[in-house]
Amino acid sequence: MQDNGITPSQTVGPFFKYGLTPNGEYVWNDAFTNSTLTPDVSGDRIRIEGRVFDGDGVAVPDCMLEIWQADAQGRFSDPQDKRALPNASFRGFARCGTDKDGSYSFETIKPGVVPDPDGKPQAPHILVAVFGRGMLRHLYTRIYFSDEAGNAADPVLALVPADRRATLTAVREAGKPVYRLDLRLQGDNETVFFDV
Repeated sequence: MQDNGITPSQTVGPFFKYGLTPNGEYVWNDAFTNSTLTPDVSGDRIRIEGRVFDGDGVAVPDCMLEIWQADAQGRFSDPQDKRALPNASFRGFARCGTDKDGSYSFETIKPGVVPDPDGKPQAPHILVAVFGRGMLRHLYTRIYFSDEAGNAADPVLALVPADRRATLTAVREAGKPVYRLDLRLQGDNETVFFDV
């Protein structure tokens, strides 16, 4: 028997893909999909897509992304949000894995304006958690939308240096309800991640 030394931690290795984002590749019932759309959801239906890259600019084929967002009226499906939820079955949560090219996509609705803890309006945005191999803790970021005038007054976006805000802003494709945002885990043009 050969002694290869200590085995390194895999943190988010292939077991995440098998157990949490099988996407039809494994015999498994997906608990969550990449869609937040429900029969009673109202609002503008959109698609968010992009790719995830590592610090060397190489696509990450086994990353997992989770999103959580408000509905089109700016209400969260959460007991802490005491406002009425007009979309009874809308949960605002979705999960997807990246494919061999590092690509991801979500089918959802454009979220509405939500208040921050002080009651100030935040521009429409989607919260994102990024899980990947070699990362001991997942990363948190946001997706803002390029066609939102409210971005200029958003209190969280204002904390980000102006030259880095593009790493959080999904750009709408001309004539389509599709927004594109690539995520870069390290290196040049690294996505802004938040301590929470």
